[in-house]
Amino acid sequence: MPTLDWIGKRAVVNHHREVPYRLIHCDKKKSVGDPDSGNLIVQGDNLEALKALLPYYAGKIKCIYIDPPYNTGNEEWVYNDNVNSPEIREWLGTVVGKEAEDLSRHDKWLCMMYPRIRLLREFMTSDAVIFVSLDDSEVHRFRMLMDEVFGSNRFVANVIVESNKRGQTYNDISKNHENLLIYSKNNNIAFNELGSGPINLA
Repeated sequence: MPTLDWIGKRAVVNHHREVPYRLIHCDKKKSVGDPDSGNLIVQGDNLEALKALLPYYAGKIKCIYIDPPYNTGNEEWVYNDNVNSPEIREWLGTVVGKEAEDLSRHDKWLCMMYPRIRLLREFMTSDAVIFVSLDDSEVHRFRMLMDEVFGSNRFVANVIVESNKRGQTYNDISKNHENLLIYSKNNNIAFNELGSGPINLA
């Protein structure tokens, strides 16, 4: 199976194992509702939060939805994962800019996403699915990453979602859609329970 390579990949392949476990502390001042409901809102770095939640929820989650940075070049997100690699240590704390300003922004994005996807897979039950919202900036690279982590036969669909960002003109092609990638933990997932009518994901 073809795989995707990028700057820093070797440094992050096992980073999800190197992230230390942390304790989650409940802030009663910010808590509402039934304390036994099982609902949680976790504030903090999402990689550290995932590692802290893993002992409690590994193999127990049936559906995951994530909406990562699209890496359009306009978001100015910061690469902060503390990976022990010379090339990656140079990235720490720096704003990820436009392609002309930052020739390695796609590498940084993949290095940020890879350990998170590896951890999310560990949360999933055998019949679980994961949904990922992306636009065209990274969807082709991310599909190869997901194929590597889950297996290409675990790809379920790429659902095109209308976003109404910009209408078509005579001078331009309309970019009014985003992608919703769906992967399964195993390849026995069927969505016929959703019915035969149209599905509104908005």
